[in-house]
Amino acid sequence: MWIGWMEFDVLLGDVHSLKEKRSVIRPLIADLSRRTEAAAAEVGHHDLHRRARIGLSVVASDAAHVRDVLDRVDHQFAEAHPEITILSARQGLHSSED
Repeated sequence: MWIGWMEFDVLLGDVHSLKEKRSVIRPLIADLSRRTEAAAAEVGHHDLHRRARIGLSVVASDAAHVRDVLDRVDHQFAEAHPEITILSARQGLHSSED
């Protein structure tokens, strides 16, 4: 079994409250989950209204498939959501044998 993860640190557009942040983040996470085979969630910067950390995870029996999904997410995320700025992106791949 292969587990892949990706984490984006993003800067949100014209957001002035945590309520506005939620209205931006929820559709973003739903779109990521719908477009990919990944589970997505807000995983950091919960108390900052203009920043968010979004994490994704993918589980598959083949490492190449996990890499393909993560690469597709990396390329499509910024293009699909011009209202955000990606400050950094990190990813990892682990085997259940690790």
